[in-house]
Amino acid sequence: MSPAAPPSAPPSPSSRPARTSRLLDWRVRFGVLALIWGFSFLFIKVGTEGFAPFQVTFGRLLFGTAVLAVAMAVKRDRLPRGARVWGHLTVAAFLLNALPFSLFAYAELTIPSTLAGICNATTPLWGMLLSLVALSEDRPTRVRAAGLGIGFIGVLTVLGAWQGFSGLDVTGTALALLASFSYAVGWIYVRRTLSDTGVSHLSLAGSQVGLATLQLALVTPLFTSVPESVEVVPLLAVIALGALGTGYAMLLQYGVVAEVGPTTASMVTYFIPVIATAAGVAVLGEQLAWNTPVGAVIVLAGAALTQTRASRRTASPSRVGTRPAAAGKAGTRDGALAGASAPLPAPASHGPGPGPEAQAGHAATGTHP
Repeated sequence: MSPAAPPSAPPSPSSRPARTSRLLDWRVRFGVLALIWGFSFLFIKVGTEGFAPFQVTFGRLLFGTAVLAVAMAVKRDRLPRGARVWGHLTVAAFLLNALPFSLFAYAELTIPSTLAGICNATTPLWGMLLSLVALSEDRPTRVRAAGLGIGFIGVLTVLGAWQGFSGLDVTGTALALLASFSYAVGWIYVRRTLSDTGVSHLSLAGSQVGLATLQLALVTPLFTSVPESVEVVPLLAVIALGALGTGYAMLLQYGVVAEVGPTTASMVTYFIPVIATAAGVAVLGEQLAWNTPVGAVIVLAGAALTQTRASRRTASPSRVGTRPAAAGKAGTRDGALAGASAPLPAPASHGPGPGPEAQAGHAATGTHP
């Protein structure tokens, strides 16, 4: 747990301007968060030019863990206790970090980073679809159902379904969509198992990413060999992907969620595919057909509709006093998830939940690629 803040006196008039300045500052960090997670798909693409996909994933997790470990040490945060919590964190690490990170890395061997970024934006759609089955408190509404339908029409538009998906690498696209699906499953799992642990969200996030690093440390040597040479640019891309997209982005997201709440922070989700597309076209020279940006807009519109909530008058008494999950990455994103967070206690002194990698339902705040 984070150390409790000492009792404080009522704010003096002289302290109010500083408070206002801090509230304005979240917009800058929000923008930086969107840029980091948007560029993460470019970093993945560049990283796979010099390393095997599993090596890219292991590297990003290793550097992300290092950043979060330093943050935990500075805040004197403790690791979670109890075998049950660690067991759930191990599953969450696989679903929200190890698996989707690896799937995106393999996907970008054959598909553009722009398409990977757009596929990542489908996470709220998968999350809403799954939450209708797995979470009894998530009641479908006409608006949310319409958003789900619109979103998947957008996916078909991006993929050019009317052309028979010609010119599209089906395997790579399927891997990217499966990664987004894994994020959705992971966030529902976290919401059901790790929402009331009494452990700080930074501690959960650091532990989760650390466990994912151990998972990749076991898998990577079995499927890859040590590179004969290390190229500087791919190495820098992996370092940036881990330290920024999986580590630092989570810390940025903690601050944004703590200051303005998960609903506003979740808007970062809708900037990520835009930035990923712009980065892929401008930096990597990737080509776009008309249906890719049009479909992306439709996907984001549908995802936005799935995040609407019933009015307070229709809310059940059991949900009074609760807050929707936030992200985290990710991602995190990274995330970050990196990534993208677990449910927030109200009101929280911690940031959002572990990993922000992409999030399901209203947990779909910054989707960590």
